[in-house]
Amino acid sequence: MKNFKYVTYALSLMGLIFFTSCDDDDNDLAPETMSIVDVATSNADLSILVDALAQVNLVSTLEGNGPFTVFAPTNGAFQTLLDGNPAWSSLSDIDDATLANVLKFHVIGADVKAADLTDSYVTTLASGPNDEQVVLQVDVTGGVKFNGTASPTLTDVSASNGTVHIIDEVMLPPSVVSLALNNPVFSTLVAALTRSDLTTDYVSILSGSGPFTVFAPTNDAFQALLDSNPGWNTLNDIPVGTLEAVLNYHVVSGANVQSNELSDNQEVAALGGILTIDLSDGAKVETTSSQSVSIMLPDAQGSNGVVHVVDQVLLP
Repeated sequence: MKNFKYVTYALSLMGLIFFTSCDDDDNDLAPETMSIVDVATSNADLSILVDALAQVNLVSTLEGNGPFTVFAPTNGAFQTLLDGNPAWSSLSDIDDATLANVLKFHVIGADVKAADLTDSYVTTLASGPNDEQVVLQVDVTGGVKFNGTASPTLTDVSASNGTVHIIDEVMLPPSVVSLALNNPVFSTLVAALTRSDLTTDYVSILSGSGPFTVFAPTNDAFQALLDSNPGWNTLNDIPVGTLEAVLNYHVVSGANVQSNELSDNQEVAALGGILTIDLSDGAKVETTSSQSVSIMLPDAQGSNGVVHVVDQVLLP
């Protein structure tokens, strides 16, 4: 299913409490005849969401056949969003294009129930560079989180054209930096990018407009790198020049290259040197140090670039 791309493994939803909503006493319409917009309109705590959808002309979209899954922020969540920016006193202060993309980030083009959720990235209706669809991270380990920090307060509210899950936060489409920060699989990569003695501010650079293509090694990949050198027990043991050369080799600047744009023997110019694509037996990246590195998960699309998860640290 296109909307589900597994990061490393799927976990059960043990411990998640499932709720249903929309009994006949609370709504004039039966759930099977209420659209997602009707469901939102009937809930007083979703009134700001309804106003936001109207402001950017998304009401008719969510009244369509779908199916859709909507992660619906409460009024309190929207107020927190407004309070977080001194230039925003009301929804009308938010640029319509920005608001529309934020709202689309809360919509999946499939009917996804709570029981279907796994540790995964799901494709939303929001768009990034080249109009590629931005992914939403779902994390069900130790309690469900969306986009790293948003939690469900009510799940599986049925509608005629999909499902609504009510959440406690307005989620912003993630940059490539946020994709790394939000996923514990990349905690060592984040530590490497933020090491205090680096001469390059990778976080600031990769938080920019981009576009970027990032090959992101997992924690296991970094541990294998440390294990390869008896003098390296932690990231801090790697000389700063060596670490920066390695990190530069994982970033392509000025291009949002998804997997369907890759071709066999294609040369990709990273900041730290040339990478060669090998598609002869699955998607792999060949380095100038003769590594053959597998792309474990392609196309985690962010707002300013795309991340491809790799199983080794790329060495120039």
